[in-house]
Amino acid sequence: MAKTKVIQTTGTRKRSVARATLVAGKGKVMVNDRLLEAYEPELARLRMQEPLILAGEMAKEVNIKVNVFGGGIQSSADASRLAIAKALVQHAGKTSKLKEEFLAYDRQLLVADVRFKEPCKPNVSKARKKRQKSYR
Repeated sequence: MAKTKVIQTTGTRKRSVARATLVAGKGKVMVNDRLLEAYEPELARLRMQEPLILAGEMAKEVNIKVNVFGGGIQSSADASRLAIAKALVQHAGKTSKLKEEFLAYDRQLLVADVRFKEPCKPNVSKARKKRQKSYR
């Protein structure tokens, strides 16, 4: 019996963390135990579908299961998108031109955006601007 190749990748964006598992299959994509076609809102779903559309026929021969938690709707979508794209590139192998295609389309498909919300400072309600003093 031949061993099936299982690829596990992660993607992060702000506070969201997505873990994707790719196995051989028939093109089924599940996000948090829901089919990607049923994922709402539509804008987030379309963002997650971008690497699948760019991969073309290769995306139809694998099943991808994504578990994403933390953050908001858009950051969850971006983290999932990153994890899916990384898994597809790893599945395609080094000889494939998929990596260059992803980078030409959008660098954020393969490179995580490391920006975070800056934490609030002590005794101030905001991250940056302090209260102005009237004396001195």
